[in-house]
Amino acid sequence: MKRLFSILAITGMMVFGTANATTNATVNTAATTVVTTQDSEEAAPAEELGFHQGLKKRFIEGGPGFMGIVLLCLILGLAIAIERIIFLNLSTTNTKKLTQNVEDALASGGVEAAKEVCRNTKGPIASIFYQGLDRTDEGIEAAEKAVVAYGGVQMGQLEKNVSWISLFIALAPMLGFMGTVIGMIQAFDKIEAAGDMNPSLVAGGIKVALLTTVFGLIVAIILQIFYNYIIAKIDSIVNDMEDSSISLMDMLIRYKK
Repeated sequence: MKRLFSILAITGMMVFGTANATTNATVNTAATTVVTTQDSEEAAPAEELGFHQGLKKRFIEGGPGFMGIVLLCLILGLAIAIERIIFLNLSTTNTKKLTQNVEDALASGGVEAAKEVCRNTKGPIASIFYQGLDRTDEGIEAAEKAVVAYGGVQMGQLEKNVSWISLFIALAPMLGFMGTVIGMIQAFDKIEAAGDMNPSLVAGGIKVALLTTVFGLIVAIILQIFYNYIIAKIDSIVNDMEDSSISLMDMLIRYKK
């Protein structure tokens, strides 16, 4: 239908624009119709090319060398990011409910009952509570030191492998820029070898060079989104750990009295 409308539009323009030259208009209209039909047939496969096929085509055009390394950065970065997101979601607990349960167990059954509640609860906050309760017999100061020390251990586990994501965020665009520079050098080598500044001679090299940069930036943007989410999640858990540690020390002080 689009092809028919384009043919009719071109035919109408030719008829009204050349009213004084009917014969020439007929010839030009027929030639334009043939060209339009051929162009439409050639453009049809390009329109049918889907997003994934187009992305694959661009990836292959970028060259297997740098594009493969950039793709490897994306795969490894996403694998680490997904693993961290799953771990952080499993480490998230309802701190208010846990604090209330520990306080009730401490009031009714003592330290052992509170430790049992912590053993049955997953997450870093429950582990910190357990370490603090386990040092209660040695005094409040010993319990506080245990909470602070084990809190640092738990924070290290939360931040594990996150630095690798930041490495891939920085590495992907750098590899893309390197591919761009190498592609430009190759393009100028072709100009030097040919001895002529022919645009078609260097267009392919420049295109490949720019594709590596584009894919490098895309990988960096994707990983940056995951990285920011992970950092925000870690900060949220750390804040809960600090607030809960203060609540635990208050409970132990009241219990000792």
